[in-house]
Amino acid sequence: MFKHRRLETQDYPVLLDWWKWFRFPAPKQAMLPNNGKGGIMITKDGKNICAGFIYQTNSAFCLIEYIVSNPNYKDTDRKEALKYLIDVLEKTGKSMGYKLVFSSVKNENLVNTFKDSGYTISNTKEVIKLI
Repeated sequence: MFKHRRLETQDYPVLLDWWKWFRFPAPKQAMLPNNGKGGIMITKDGKNICAGFIYQTNSAFCLIEYIVSNPNYKDTDRKEALKYLIDVLEKTGKSMGYKLVFSSVKNENLVNTFKDSGYTISNTKEVIKLI
């Protein structure tokens, strides 16, 4: 059903459009892991659905940040695609040797998706999970 792939340089303008649509201040490409290629894109039937980034640290935890979705993707499985993205990012972090995943999330729907994926949610909407 869903597929995932590493982000490529040509994905950055697409992500800019998505962030703009959601009125979210887009990060400069150089501020993203691996200059914008340090993340994952979720697709289905050749359509880009959502993407996110994994920030590496020099400790036992990594960060999942800048999750964004395609505002033109209207299928009913959008939440499942986001949950799949979180799962892939989490497994990527685990395969890199991290023991904990952290993110700061303000969008209520995304907070609930993290919660459905087994994350603990703080009262300030940081999400955390041992992996």
